[in-house]
Amino acid sequence: MDSLQPVLDVVVAVLLISGALMSLAAGIGLVRFPDLLSRMHAATKPQVLGLLLFLLALAVEFRSWALVPVLLVCWIFQLLTSPVSAHMVGRAGYRTRHMRRDLLTIDELDDVVEKAARQREGGSEGRGVQPGPD
Repeated sequence: MDSLQPVLDVVVAVLLISGALMSLAAGIGLVRFPDLLSRMHAATKPQVLGLLLFLLALAVEFRSWALVPVLLVCWIFQLLTSPVSAHMVGRAGYRTRHMRRDLLTIDELDDVVEKAARQREGGSEGRGVQPGPD
């Protein structure tokens, strides 16, 4: 196993540097991109890949089967929560108009939101609180 150690050290170094570069790309994207949707994309996609590379580096470095389930759980939670949080941020940003519409090629959600707003306005009439006696 001692002859394999320098090769494993190089593999770990490459994985760590690649993961760090992915995380750096996510940070730069948060600062440089012009609108909410672009920043949201930059914050989630490279960051998830960067974490995977870090976790793979840990697995290669420690070479312990006991560590694999922990790393796998960490990866699965990140993989599940990152898209959900990005979706929620994007949805909140869209509804509060914190985005640049001039950067959108097609806005497929606009018609759906307008239709829901019209239904809400039309359906809420007559359901208000009845005025009390004066």
